[in-house]
Amino acid sequence: MRLLALDTATEACSAALLLDHAVSELFEVIGRGHAERLLPMAHELLSATRIAPRDLDAIAFGRGPGGFTGLRIAAGVAQGLAAGAGLPVLPVSDLAALALAGARVSGDRRILACMDARMGQVYWAAYAVEAGIVSAATPEALTTPGRVELPAGQPWFGAGHGFGAYPELAARLRGGLHGTDATLLPHAADIARLAAFDLRAGRVLPAARARPLYLRDEVVHRR
Repeated sequence: MRLLALDTATEACSAALLLDHAVSELFEVIGRGHAERLLPMAHELLSATRIAPRDLDAIAFGRGPGGFTGLRIAAGVAQGLAAGAGLPVLPVSDLAALALAGARVSGDRRILACMDARMGQVYWAAYAVEAGIVSAATPEALTTPGRVELPAGQPWFGAGHGFGAYPELAARLRGGLHGTDATLLPHAADIARLAAFDLRAGRVLPAARARPLYLRDEVVHRR
């Protein structure tokens, strides 16, 4: 299996190459300049392994939720590379990728992924993670921190910079959270790992359908 994965949903910019079970990644927190940095990252990974885009099985990308401009960059680059090489695309939830990272660093299987959405809001969802498979326990949502709710059950682990932006969130949920890591951001490497499951299951899309998922509808309507 050969997958290239891209992500620009947050202040981080990353690209990853999955070859069978091994993943190599370039990851930088740059704030701005994702459009100028992402494609060189992808080319660097491919050149290092002497793989051409046409030799890949698919191109995965973080489809959101996340920053409006950033989501468009990853989707656009994925679409362009896939169309040029005749490849399908694999859109992957950035919150699910964040949950996978949270499970890896914490050793927990129940993860509340929460990203700062600015404007006094967060993107969030709860996930169960088992053997690298991430299953949603709640829908993805965009709400104020005060409306984040944990599913019933054993304590959860909080992952993502939403907990750093709004410390009151962890304080309010402390009865259901036994720990948080507010430094975690989505990584293209985790996008690739999740996309591999979709590729094996045949859940691919044509390049023309490489579109982001926006939760903040009012931003989209102003386009």
